[in-house]
Amino acid sequence: MAPSVGRSLGALALAGAAGLTWSLVEAHAYTLREATVPVLAPGERALRVLHLSDLHLTPGQHRKIAWLRSLADLEPDLVVDTGDNLAHTDALGALLHALEPLMALPGAFVMGSNDYYAPRPKNPARYLLADARDAPVTDPEALPAAALAAALAAAGWADLTNRRDGVVVDGRRVSLVGVDDPHLDRDRFPAPEQPGTDVDLRLGVAHAPYTRVLDQMHADGADLVLAGHTHGGQLCVPGWGALVTNCDLDTRRAKGLHGWPGPRPDAPGGEGSTWLHVSAGLGTSPYTPVRFACRPEATLLTLVGR
Repeated sequence: MAPSVGRSLGALALAGAAGLTWSLVEAHAYTLREATVPVLAPGERALRVLHLSDLHLTPGQHRKIAWLRSLADLEPDLVVDTGDNLAHTDALGALLHALEPLMALPGAFVMGSNDYYAPRPKNPARYLLADARDAPVTDPEALPAAALAAALAAAGWADLTNRRDGVVVDGRRVSLVGVDDPHLDRDRFPAPEQPGTDVDLRLGVAHAPYTRVLDQMHADGADLVLAGHTHGGQLCVPGWGALVTNCDLDTRRAKGLHGWPGPRPDAPGGEGSTWLHVSAGLGTSPYTPVRFACRPEATLLTLVGR
């Protein structure tokens, strides 16, 4: 082998090792994002919504648990959890401890696939397919989704599993609509809201932002839709962004604040579009505990007057 070729291969190996090391570090670099959404009636005082997603918690993740508990210091008006909370069959106690300070606040939730079934090793290349969903598993390892839902509902959080609900937040009436996980084809959009319902804000909530669900929520009159699932691409290309979303949402909307069906902020060509926030989430599968150019996040959305 020529010396120049050997040096090139060595440099590539060194760069690969450095990238892998950094991706392991970045997966624990928890970040609070903030965004302002002009979605309320003109002149309304602001509402603050904390959006959590894709915690993928295991019992030993003590630093993540402490960071989650600290988010209560933000004193949001509403907490919305868009699913995939668990990554271990014994993680429920740790999860409820992590969420305990936030469960004292008004909240709402939906489930993701990793609330129902434990993660399994997968070939990462499958995410490059047009439809990366798994083939049915004969005997999936169940997670305590029912116990999780019961605990969150007992704390007063609205369970939006294929249903509507409402909550009064800071004197404002917020209408909520949600679906069960579209990634598992469990979504069944609820019946229309009763005519004449007087509300100040309409929120749509889903785990995976499949376009069929976004279309339904837009047609339903949602002012803002919250979703997760994508991990923001998880392994991104600096300067380019996500390569995959693990659903049929386009990669340019893999995370952050956008419009549906058109662009927003605010607004070229997106007048009349519903605001859409996709969280890159806080966790990863325990079998792929890496992130690159896509830090784990929670988001504090400040809703203000249009």
